[in-house]
Amino acid sequence: MSGYWFKRKLYGWGWTPVTWQGWLTILAFIILLVWDYRRIAAGAASESETVLEFLPQAIIMILILIIVSRLTGESPRFQWGFPPKESNEQEDEPVG
Repeated sequence: MSGYWFKRKLYGWGWTPVTWQGWLTILAFIILLVWDYRRIAAGAASESETVLEFLPQAIIMILILIIVSRLTGESPRFQWGFPPKESNEQEDEPVG
């Protein structure tokens, strides 16, 4: 797992940040998302206009975050809990 910014989530599908680079990526995403919304809302005539202009930009930013997470993280897969441990040791079987 060396070098990954994001690791696979323990429950569900997706990633969670594990290094400072991953956390910085998430922080930058949130700051940009809030800044973009406020910028659009300041110049919009109505709330519906704000949403209609913000939504496509938010979707693009989310897709960029997913791409960055995929490139710098583990391969995604759905999992529910800890994966089963692979053991090379054979269990003691009763003789007889």
